Amino acid sequence: MTARSIRQIIPAQPTSDGAGVRLYRSLGSQGGARLDPFLMLDEFGTENPDDYIAGFPSHPHRGFETVTYMLDGHMQHRDHLGNVGDLGPGGVQWMTAGRGVIHSEMPMQEEGRMRGFQLWVNLPAAEKMKPAHYRDIPAAEIPQLALPGGGRVKVIAGTARVDGEAVEGAINRASAPLSTDPLYLDVQLGAGEGFAHPLQPGYNALVYVFEGTVTVQGGGRETTLDTRSAGVLDAAGDGLQLQAGPQGARFLLLAGKPIGEPVVQYGPFVMNTREEIMQAMQDYQDGVFVAA
Repeated sequence: MTARSIRQIIPAQPTSDGAGVRLYRSLGSQGGARLDPFLMLDEFGTENPDDYIAGFPSHPHRGFETVTYMLDGHMQHRDHLGNVGDLGPGGVQWMTAGRGVIHSEMPMQEEGRMRGFQLWVNLPAAEKMKPAHYRDIPAAEIPQLALPGGGRVKVIAGTARVDGEAVEGAINRASAPLSTDPLYLDVQLGAGEGFAHPLQPGYNALVYVFEGTVTVQGGGRETTLDTRSAGVLDAAGDGLQLQAGPQGARFLLLAGKPIGEPVVQYGPFVMNTREEIMQAMQDYQDGVFVAA
């Protein structure tokens, strides 16, 4: 395995979204901060209800997928299709907006900690107008892989491969293959524990650290990633090698097959051309946004 080096560090920036939910945004924090096929990565985490209680009232999406991963707390999803889903600690919601979905994500608690992530995954042009689809995966259905040094990996998407053992992710078990072939791992390591994982050649990949620090070793150099920073990996190489800092670490490992198409985004709409964005806006205003 040839370990990839870090080519860019994107510090997560404090911002707010929805009706005032406070969060930290790395991918998507500025125009050039995307990594095909990933458009945006938000981390939310607070014990102050004022930072999350207003939630994300009803809003539209078109042209991509949203992946919500809860660590702590309870949110409820409702959409125009009649779906109602409860997202609790450790659970995942994978929503394909396709040609259009109107949904809300509202907290089902008035106090206590709420913590998690939302990732936006682009869709290729051929899939942007397919019917909306929605999958809820409770924590009990997300497989885990124990690491030799005492850490563990939660396998949300893709296949985790460590020391000859392979574990298929929850989304792979719950749906047909996705065209972007995403890898989504939640990795927890003890102090000084090492971690190595293969990466598909040609796929884009990043490490997002949300607890502790890690040192990525590749390309003949070492790069330390601090808490709330995304390390975009170089394209050269077929693996990741890193070591947790003295306080241990927890991070997301994301990788996916690049789409290689133009991206035009206007708020919750992600298409390939400006004309398609204008059409999405018109469809929404005319009330035919989700029509076949």
